[in-house]
Amino acid sequence: MSAPLRPAPLRKAGSDADYKPRYRPQPLREAALALVATLREYAMLMRLHRPIGIWLLMWPALWGLWIAGQGRPGEHAFIVFMAGVLVMRSAGCVINDYADRDFDPHVRRTAERPLAAGRVTRGEALTLFVALGLVASWLALQLEPLARLYAVAGAVLAVTYPFMKRFIHVPQFYLGAAFAWSIPMAFAELTGEVPRLAWLMVVAVVLWAAIYDTMYAMVDREDDLRLGLKSTAILFGDADRAVIGVMQAMMLLAMWLVGREAGLGGWYQAGVGAGAAVFAYEQWLIHGRYPARCFAAFNNNHYFGLVVFAGLALDYLFR
Repeated sequence: MSAPLRPAPLRKAGSDADYKPRYRPQPLREAALALVATLREYAMLMRLHRPIGIWLLMWPALWGLWIAGQGRPGEHAFIVFMAGVLVMRSAGCVINDYADRDFDPHVRRTAERPLAAGRVTRGEALTLFVALGLVASWLALQLEPLARLYAVAGAVLAVTYPFMKRFIHVPQFYLGAAFAWSIPMAFAELTGEVPRLAWLMVVAVVLWAAIYDTMYAMVDREDDLRLGLKSTAILFGDADRAVIGVMQAMMLLAMWLVGREAGLGGWYQAGVGAGAAVFAYEQWLIHGRYPARCFAAFNNNHYFGLVVFAGLALDYLFR
């Protein structure tokens, strides 16, 4: 027979076996974690984790600085313009998401953005935009008077662009003007005037922005049609690849004319030639109009800006 079961010994109240550690609040640590989480959402709202917009805004600014400064733009102008690129791109992303706050939740690509997903409030977004605007204003005050005037016009373009897709079918060209505006600012800062060469560069950048932003709009074409928004991808329809090709040819021609007007030589033309190869690769990417490949083509434009600037910088370096 098995031994009879014996009851387990009683534990004394308060013994080590019954002890459960009490939760001890750590207000400083919890506040620090909450602050870090909030700053992370703000950084995502400014799209700092997606630097492609910074590059696409930076390259025209560098082109303008290098040509206006004859290859030597100076430390002051370089620092102010590069800081301005970062701040204005961040501010543009914030005001864009605020303008699209009622649309982004219904678009697959943008539904998880901080404002669309409710992780950042509208008031927080506006406060962040104002803060960035104040920083941009301070940077503009470091420029020469004529460049400050152009900075004001550039700010108007940047703030109003996000609303254009509701009213015009070609908001990509409006974006191009905003992204190109650093060029007349650079000439105004370094030369005290804005010559014909600067406006030719503006035309080239407007075409370039229309190229890559049409590729970007091809990703969202179905969602934009459903929401009643406007874009060049919708306007061009089945002719989108052909129209992009025409704009690529026009942009390359404009960049060649820029080189001739600025007296640039073989290194610069080699950079533009490398840019033509980048454009050809993008045409291959968007051939089937698959959203992922169209998005890859959009991102690939960073390399176009890079190779053109490399040719430009080498041309001035080896004179």
